[in-house]
Amino acid sequence: MLKKGLFLATAGTLLLGLCFGRNAMSYVKTTVNKVSETVKNNVSIGYELDRARQMIKDLAPEIRHNMQLIAKEEIQVQQFEKRVVQADKTLSRDREEILRMKAVLDQNPGAQTLEFGNRNYPVHRVNVDLANRFKHYKKADETSFNLRKVLDARQRTLAAAREKLNSMLAAKQQLEVDVENLEARLKMVEVAQTTSEFDFDDSHLSRTKELINDINTRIEVSARLLDVQTDFHARIPLELPEEMEDISDQITEYFTTDGIEEEGDASIATESLASQLSLH
Repeated sequence: MLKKGLFLATAGTLLLGLCFGRNAMSYVKTTVNKVSETVKNNVSIGYELDRARQMIKDLAPEIRHNMQLIAKEEIQVQQFEKRVVQADKTLSRDREEILRMKAVLDQNPGAQTLEFGNRNYPVHRVNVDLANRFKHYKKADETSFNLRKVLDARQRTLAAAREKLNSMLAAKQQLEVDVENLEARLKMVEVAQTTSEFDFDDSHLSRTKELINDINTRIEVSARLLDVQTDFHARIPLELPEEMEDISDQITEYFTTDGIEEEGDASIATESLASQLSLH
């Protein structure tokens, strides 16, 4: 099975080499990137948020481990500080003793013995002891100097580690807030999408409203016409109409004036008609 897989892989590589030549690897990388991008775009946002939340949780063990390292380093630095302080005390004491012995030697240049601690010591022995003390002091002073350099470096490293830890904690909290904000925005988008999916057909409602408005208009028109007619018949006349005047006077006036003229016109018309008939 393994041999078959190796054979297929080799055959595929050779085929790509034959088809695309030197550009085969670029085609492969481009295809892989396209496939990866397509797969990533098809993953739901909710799933990606869950993955981000899980990645934030995965930071906790690393942060806890760094906190343990920092706590351990703090203890070691404190112990180292005590060591440096003790070395400084020893150096200070040794320095005082060396200067004291030197002062005694300087004050007694021709003495054969010198007294220290209620005991007498030969000057030769005092000189040898003083030389050994001074040699040891110089080495201890150099060691103390190096210890202080180490202590300073460890303190700076510890401060940087604390700052890094605080930055990680702040970044973790910010990531948690960012995820919560993104989740809230996603819910708002989902609610908006759900609302937009509701397709209400309000055309029937609009037609019904239009019909009701038409009916209302017709009723208003009928009511206004009825009001006008009622108002017209209900009026009381304030003056007598012309037809109600004295009809006898009208007839007398009509026939006594215009009637005479009409009789003359009628006789003339009769004579004209008779003459026309005689000619025929």
